[in-house]
Amino acid sequence: MRSRYSATQQEEADVNMTPMLDIVFIMLIFFIVTTSFVKETGIEVIRPSAETAEQQQKANILIGIRENGEIWIDRRQVELQAVRANVERMLAENPEAGVVVVSDKGASTGVLIDAMDQARLAGASNISIAAENE
Repeated sequence: MRSRYSATQQEEADVNMTPMLDIVFIMLIFFIVTTSFVKETGIEVIRPSAETAEQQQKANILIGIRENGEIWIDRRQVELQAVRANVERMLAENPEAGVVVVSDKGASTGVLIDAMDQARLAGASNISIAAENE
């Protein structure tokens, strides 16, 4: 007995995977775009405490200063002269970014002022110093 369905009708019964792949790729793009990444300086510091410390929501550029005067940006140790170039590069990626200097409690204020000066020379207008809330 011969089948009632011809070969062309049987091909139409296959499941089309294209719409499912489209949805998967759209979801992937959505999750990539909406993911927020935690920025870190790459070092542990003991921040000074302050009663009036406030949490800043939009701080995308972090500059870490250790007690011995080492400066860290994006988990890399940089020289003081390289702070300006690094901040300029990060501001080119995100012009509205704020700069937060995370300085150790025992770090020299001279290094802190020099790092802030380099960030201002790079074009950063919103510069803050990180502190612990008492």
